[in-house]
Order: sequence, then C-alpha cells, then structure tokens
Amino acid sequence: MIVAVGHDDLTAATLKLVEEELRDRLERMGGGAGLVRAGTGLPVAFGRAVRASGRRLVVLLPARHSVPAVLPGKDREGARELLLLAEEVRLAEFDPTDRGARVGADERLVRSGGTVLAVWDGSPSDGCDATAHLVAYARARGIPVDVVWPEGAARTEPFTA
Repeated sequence: MIVAVGHDDLTAATLKLVEEELRDRLERMGGGAGLVRAGTGLPVAFGRAVRASGRRLVVLLPARHSVPAVLPGKDREGARELLLLAEEVRLAEFDPTDRGARVGADERLVRSGGTVLAVWDGSPSDGCDATAHLVAYARARGIPVDVVWPEGAARTEPFTA
C-alpha cells in the first residue's frame, strides 16, 4: 500500500499543486492501493489522485468501540468525499479529537504501508504538526519515503493574536 501523510495547513493553491504532483508520482509508481486517514485537505487531494491514477483507495475512519466516531467539523466534508471515492473503508480505534491518538493512528498507517508519500516542507515537528515525526518514524523502520513539496507550495500563516 501507498500511504499519504503530511501537513494539514496547506493553502488551497498548494492543495491543487500537491494533487497534481501526487497523481503524476502515482502514475509512475508500481502497483498498490492508496491508504489515507479520513480528513480534509491532503487526504482529499491524495484520494482524488489515487482514483485518477486508476488505483484503489482505502480510507481509515476513526472508531469508538467498533462504531465510526464523529470527526471534528473541519474534517467532515473531506471525509464525505473520501467515502465516495473509497473502494474500502477500515475502522481504527482512536479518538479523532486527540492529537496523540491521531499521531498513533498515523503511525499504524505508516507501518501498514510499503511506501510513504509525505507532503512535507522539511520543517521539524512543532507540537502541532507531526509530519517530520512520521517521516522519521517511517525511515527508522526502513519504509521508503518520497517527499512531495512542489515548487510554489505553501502553508497557511499561523494565527497570531
């Protein structure tokens, strides 16, 4: 399986660039389905790219006691689209509102993949974004990581009061 992880604060223009780049890379890669955790932004861009490249899409949904969990509001619309694109949905026990639980779910996702496509600008983990951690986690386990950061890509500016 090909797993996607990455920043969740990409600009709208970057998501378009990333989707195109992911589609191009997937078309050049060997076989395998795409696997992603349900959410908005990168997961949707990856899901669209997976389907456009003719691959199967597997979506991981959070569950509580074997029942799909309610996703945070920002992720619901993306999850709807992913469920329409998916050929398979898997449930994973974790709380989607807990950062540590999400990172743990992403680590399990990475372990189940043969390759990781990491949409990553090279920045270190900062306590909110775990992309650098997931890249290091995959590499430490010998899982190939292909970093995707197209020219012109950007993240949204952090909110400051």
